[in-house]
Amino acid sequence: MAWRLVLTRTNTNTKTQTLNPNSNPFLSLFFTSPFSTSFLVTKTPKKFKKKRKRNKESPRTKRVQSNPNLIPHFERIVERDSYFRFATKSKTFLSSQPEHVLRLDDAGKLHRELGFPRGRKVSRSILRHPLLFQTYRHTDSKMWLGFTDLMEDLLLEEQAIFNSMESQRVTTVRKLLMMSVNKRIALSKIHHCRQIFGIPEDFRDRVLKYPDFFRVVVEGDGRRVLELVNWDPSLAVSALEMEFMVDEDKAKRAFKFPVKHGKDLDLDFDDSRKLNLLNTLPLVSPYSGDGSKLDVWTLEAEKYRVGVLHEFLSLTLEKRASIHHIVEFKEEFSLTRHTYQMLLKQPRTFYLAGTEMNWVVFLKDAYDENGVLINKDPQVVFNEKLCRLAEMQEMEPGFCL
Repeated sequence: MAWRLVLTRTNTNTKTQTLNPNSNPFLSLFFTSPFSTSFLVTKTPKKFKKKRKRNKESPRTKRVQSNPNLIPHFERIVERDSYFRFATKSKTFLSSQPEHVLRLDDAGKLHRELGFPRGRKVSRSILRHPLLFQTYRHTDSKMWLGFTDLMEDLLLEEQAIFNSMESQRVTTVRKLLMMSVNKRIALSKIHHCRQIFGIPEDFRDRVLKYPDFFRVVVEGDGRRVLELVNWDPSLAVSALEMEFMVDEDKAKRAFKFPVKHGKDLDLDFDDSRKLNLLNTLPLVSPYSGDGSKLDVWTLEAEKYRVGVLHEFLSLTLEKRASIHHIVEFKEEFSLTRHTYQMLLKQPRTFYLAGTEMNWVVFLKDAYDENGVLINKDPQVVFNEKLCRLAEMQEMEPGFCL
């Protein structure tokens, strides 16, 4: 840093004045630094900077599977769902609005309901799907969001699917109730998870058409609960049990529960077979109703929970469900907070994709080697067509509706 000498003098009026160095050559010597400052380091060299430790990945961003265990086609399905979140959620929300329209100003505040990123403009998401959504100026001079004519036709097609598949959806709900601890589930929970089962929006009203199967009870807090009226033994057979009858060896290989025992037990054939069953196929049926009475930390209790989740996924349209859907039925299916770790221990049957905080579990045997669902429900076929239209900017020639 250069030194500078400031000289002052006091006049007769005791006023202090600063001398101008330019007015006197002699004084300019005192205002000039005899030393160079170019050698001074003004910034810390990179090699001397302390290296910041990288923060460990949080459960929100850390993948469930490590690279060697990744199954790309399952991971792509999760990414696809994320890409089409706006299209699917906006379709559901707008369908419940009068005339299927919404003011654009109001839409911009509904990021959670419409599925677009918080803080982003909703118009950016609308422009990604021009075949499904459109904006227009109403007579009130306000911009509104609504469906295109193509989308309105698709909604009618979907409604026809709901009507044609109603009996199958009723059976699905009956089986869910039969698996539940007290044979009752809140209607709000079924409504929240309705899309993974293909259940229509108005199912809460449709159940009234089936008094032989269901009874709606209003509890003290106003919550509506769906109760099972009649038990049907023909429905109390899980997908795993049916598979066991077709291919016993394949079913026994589906799961493995470690059981500690000595190597030399000198068992005969029948005893060895029984021991193998103990650490493979779940013995407790998800329809037995005994799961809630089992000791939480016993092997039988874990087999019960694994069997329940296997049957739960078997009842879904795409043989998969997210953590949010599974947690919804935590009490009804006697699940614990260790469900995530429990599923990870069964890689033969289940595959967990996504991140540790937002994972999705798949039934591996329901998909082929390319990640294509083997048996597709009509609703799944419709959803796939909707996704293809959602990613088009204009109608492709020859596309079959």
